Amino acid sequence: MFFDGYGYHGTSFEQTYRCYPASFIDKPQIESGDKIIMPPSALDRLASLHIDYPMLFELRNAAAERVSHCGVLEFIAEEGMIYMPYWMMENMLLQEGDIVKVKNVTLPKGTYVKLQPHTKDFLDISNPKAILETTLRNFSCLTTGDSIMVAYNNKKYYIDIVETKPSYAISIIETDCEVDFAPPLDYKEPDKPAAPVPLNKATAQAQEAVAEPEPKFNPFTGVGRRLDGKPLKSQPPPLSSSSTSKDKPPNVANGGVQSSASGSTSQSNRQSQGKLVFGSNVNRTPKENQQLLG
Repeated sequence: MFFDGYGYHGTSFEQTYRCYPASFIDKPQIESGDKIIMPPSALDRLASLHIDYPMLFELRNAAAERVSHCGVLEFIAEEGMIYMPYWMMENMLLQEGDIVKVKNVTLPKGTYVKLQPHTKDFLDISNPKAILETTLRNFSCLTTGDSIMVAYNNKKYYIDIVETKPSYAISIIETDCEVDFAPPLDYKEPDKPAAPVPLNKATAQAQEAVAEPEPKFNPFTGVGRRLDGKPLKSQPPPLSSSSTSKDKPPNVANGGVQSSASGSTSQSNRQSQGKLVFGSNVNRTPKENQQLLG
């Protein structure tokens, strides 16, 4: 079935038009949204169909295999022509006068959208989420893979639609939609500086490195005592740890390595007296021992 010779047929709206940017019709306000301007014959056809409102359309550039979605603002374009936001023409790789196919569609209400700014200066805005929320009020739908334009303070920011749920194309009219941000395209991870060692930790490590050695056992550091309780006339000085080393054993050990004759003499002398003196000098003569015992 055809309608006024413009090729409308069936129970859905599907038509091809030549597209032009909004500057051709002096409607700059459509640059801040995703709505197009269509001819009056399209409204007549849509009114005769049982379509869902709000009116949403699929735009297809068959030559470049690009697909996007949009709404409609007015029906005042010349027949056979539509006017589109220029950023939308860039998304679809369309030039002035190129052919685009327009088809009415029904899109699910969006629940989630992930956005990625092209430049990190968008995040330098005092409240980027509020600016984005205000801008998206002019949009009817979002399509994964598109790049939308946000105008703020006489500057244009481009943002990629990275992900949408529950479908690759969603309606954002009168819906609560969760918004997430991916890092900007020009964002670079800062170099991680080497973490400085805390002062107290460095001090503890230095103290551990200069830790005092464990005390070692030093034998024969006491003094001699007589078993009968009488004091010694001359007490030998206690042997220090420096004198008791592996290379220089104590005097008692030296007495053990003397000749067998002197060793046997001192041993027989002690056995004859029947007493043991700890710490005495075994190199003393028998006369000195007699004096000590006397």
